[in-house]
Amino acid sequence: MDWPIEQIASDSGPTRTPATGPESSAAGGAEGVPLRQLLIAVGEPLVDVLAAPAGFDVDVRDVVIVDPEEDSGAGACDLVLVIGARGRSAVRLVRGAARSGVAAVAVKVEAEQDVRALREAAIDEGVALLGVRPGVRWEQLESFARSALDNARITGDPDVGEALGDLFSLAQTVAAMTDGIVSIEDTANRVLAYSRSDDEVDELRRLSILGRRGPESYLAMLREWGVYQRLRGGEEVVRIEERPDLGIRRRMAVGIHAGAQPLGTIWVQEGRRSLSERTERALVGAARVAALQLIRQRTESTMGPRFRENLLAGLLENRIDGESAASNIGADLRQPVAVVVLTLRPREHTGASNRSEIELERAEMTSLISVHAAAYRRSALVTTIGSRVYVLLPDLSERQAEAAVSGLTQEIVTAARGHLRSRVQAGIGSVVPTLEEAASSRAEADRILDALGHEPGTEVATIADVRSRVLLSEVLTTLRDNERMRDPRLAKLRAYDGDNGTEFCRSLLSYLESFGEVRAASLALHVHPNTLRYRVRRAVDICGVDLDDPAERLSVHLQLLAARRGEAVPRR
Repeated sequence: MDWPIEQIASDSGPTRTPATGPESSAAGGAEGVPLRQLLIAVGEPLVDVLAAPAGFDVDVRDVVIVDPEEDSGAGACDLVLVIGARGRSAVRLVRGAARSGVAAVAVKVEAEQDVRALREAAIDEGVALLGVRPGVRWEQLESFARSALDNARITGDPDVGEALGDLFSLAQTVAAMTDGIVSIEDTANRVLAYSRSDDEVDELRRLSILGRRGPESYLAMLREWGVYQRLRGGEEVVRIEERPDLGIRRRMAVGIHAGAQPLGTIWVQEGRRSLSERTERALVGAARVAALQLIRQRTESTMGPRFRENLLAGLLENRIDGESAASNIGADLRQPVAVVVLTLRPREHTGASNRSEIELERAEMTSLISVHAAAYRRSALVTTIGSRVYVLLPDLSERQAEAAVSGLTQEIVTAARGHLRSRVQAGIGSVVPTLEEAASSRAEADRILDALGHEPGTEVATIADVRSRVLLSEVLTTLRDNERMRDPRLAKLRAYDGDNGTEFCRSLLSYLESFGEVRAASLALHVHPNTLRYRVRRAVDICGVDLDDPAERLSVHLQLLAARRGEAVPRR
């Protein structure tokens, strides 16, 4: 079978233990990169995965070209490019390379029977087999593969090494948001990253990716039309109409800038479906995110995205003061800010054990949030703490801040539902007067999201929407954290239920939630009213509470709610 890139990105299949010992240093001690990561970077439209008997987590440390007439020199964890031999004639080379402990072998194939013979050899030897597409030049594949390896471990700094991988993720996110086909290019029109697609790719995109640069004839036309001049001029989104005579579909593009310095461009090609109405806004946001990633790649600057993420985390946790944060992100310390927190709620059909799928969805959600936030405000910051994604929105207008933040949050949640097929909930912290108070907005947003955890039908909320539920949640948290506040009489009642198979706690809670209305409570429990009256009397007799005392009645109600949520009142 051929594996689609989407499956490779989330596959959690078999793995092979990385090579160790003297042979494992064949690449000069270079750190290995998982085959999965390499394939995400150089897959479609260059190669197809024909076999992966050891899974996609095997390490790749170097790229080696093998000629049939020469000693291969391939070693452990190499990616071997078999040139000069196609189809069945490459079977011997595949077997020989596999016995040297290589990670994968790339071969050009022409017929299905060749594929079968090569696949059988690869599976027998336990090595990954990549089928190189006919139009791909070996030097192109080698260049792409080496770039992916180098960028994954450049300087050993994970901040820098993630840059190109982040660009591929960004391209995929923009494709989902726009319903288009995306490529990201540098200022020399070389393709840096592109979205995966089985849509109708036009000739320009195909040639651009295969050649890593757009065809010169088309580039000349774009220059003649003034497209590049407009893209270099700022954040204007440029529209390029369809040219059927040239095999070129409709496009939209935006320049990537660091101040006045151009860094590259982002292009969206229209496929089977028309580009979405939000394409222009998505491109602006994506260009701002891409600028940070390209700067990080160029300069290894401490102001890369990871630094900004850590900066926001420090601000939200009161480890960094507002003045330091403001000076680093270019925000006005004295202007209002708000914090929004979002989390991915697991799908009903997703098993908790499928961690790779959850992590992939979470990464896609974070990328989508970053694009929307950057489009809204250049100085916006996004970071992940635990399973939650936090967005800091600085420099807000005093008059329209709440409506603007609410609108942006709803837009993000709607986009996640529509494009990622994921269910996201969001808590919006109150707008606070200055950046110094961002932590208090974050704390409120967290409390709101905690309350929404018990209300799966609500997607977005502010404190005004859930104030009573937040208050209740905080009271129950106090019961959970303070054992002295828990009533041992209710623990006694729970123990009685457990020992005797009765439902006195549940019946008493239903009675209190119905304001003492026996008929309503009995209907909720599907029992006769007299049965409920008996249960309430027995519950009072067993635990000795006084339901005529308003304070005690409220306390009993809270204790039973806490027990139902599993937060307090442990059984004796």
